[in-house]
Formats: sequence, structure tokens, C-alpha cells
Amino acid sequence: MIKLIIFDLDGTLLNTVADLANSTNFALEQCGFPTHETAAYNFFVGNGINKLFERALPEGEKTQENILRVRGFFLPYYEKYNSVYSAPYAGIPEVLKTLHEKGYKLAVASNKYHAGTLQMIEQFFPEIPFTAVLGQREGIPAKPHPQIVKDVLGIAGVSKEETLYVGDSGVDMETVLNSEVTGVGVTWGFRPLEELQQFNPKYIIHKPEEILEIVEKLR
Repeated sequence: MIKLIIFDLDGTLLNTVADLANSTNFALEQCGFPTHETAAYNFFVGNGINKLFERALPEGEKTQENILRVRGFFLPYYEKYNSVYSAPYAGIPEVLKTLHEKGYKLAVASNKYHAGTLQMIEQFFPEIPFTAVLGQREGIPAKPHPQIVKDVLGIAGVSKEETLYVGDSGVDMETVLNSEVTGVGVTWGFRPLEELQQFNPKYIIHKPEEILEIVEKLR
């Protein structure tokens, strides 16, 4: 029986790619580097912001020094402009509300930096009492390492056999494998269906309402 549903954030609960792209492009410009079209950021995000900056930097410039320079411009800008275009995917707020009303515990496990993760959840889902909201924290390995899922399970007091993990990327599906929970890949996010299929998740869905059907099957 499923008791806990863990959600990825960017590309799963929220469409944030335009604001991430705009903020990274601003930081790149400040550092004198070329920028990218928004669509390119669908494949830059997913492994934390330092990896985002590394991918966005030109070949030959992907140094730790440059990553930190870009980060220094990105963070204050993104904190101010992270919600210009970002919004929940259609159907997500209603699905979260229904899951909560049915008694399921809900959590977020994101590779977005922790403060940004908390800010976005508080802003867009203030009525949802998440059991745990964790982003990427200093000294804790990012997904696909299973530590963040283990931490959520500990907070929720739920076993891996009672847990569903919902995400939009190969990183998420690899996290599922590493943490031995049941995986749900979603096709409305940043990455293509083929990327999800490479990891053979138990479920692949195309609209948020299908999550309700899955938890009913697994009662």
C-alpha cells in the first residue's frame, strides 16, 4: 500500500524553465559569456545549479572559478525573478489537494538548491501540508544518489515499499532505481519520453490525474 508520494519539483510540479533560463542568461552576460535559447535549458537543468552553470558555460570555460562567478550573479537575480513565468503544471494543484484529502503523505525531493525549493513550494502550494520539502543541501549528494529519498523516508516514517516517486527526467528515474521505491515518470516536464523509457520505470504517465489512478491501484 502506498502511503507517501515524493515529487520532483522542476519539470514535475512546476514549469520553471523560462525563469531558470532567463536568470542563467543574465548571469552569463554579466560574466561575459554567450547565452542560450530557453529550449536548451530543458537539458541543462536536473542535476543542481552548479551543473546547470557548467553545462551553460562555453567549452574551455567550464572551470570551478567560472561556475562560482556565474552562481554569484544567478542567485540574487533568480531569488527576485524566479516566478515571472513559473507556474504549476495544469492539474497539479488539484491532484495534490486530492491526495492530501485522501490521507497520503506528500513530499518534495529536488536538486534545486534547498532555499529555492522551500521558497517555490511556499509560494505556489501554500495550502498543501507537505511532510518534507528537501532541496540540494551542502554536503549531501545530489540525485540520483538516494540520500535525499532516504532522508524523506526518515522524516515521513514510511518504508520504501510504501513510497511512490514522481519525476520527469532520467535523473529522477535513476534515483528511483538507487532508492528502490516505485517510480512514476511524467511526460509533461523537461525531458523526452525516450529518456524516461531508458530506465524502465513501473509507470509512465501523461497527465497529473493519472497519479490518482495509480495510488488507487496500489491501495
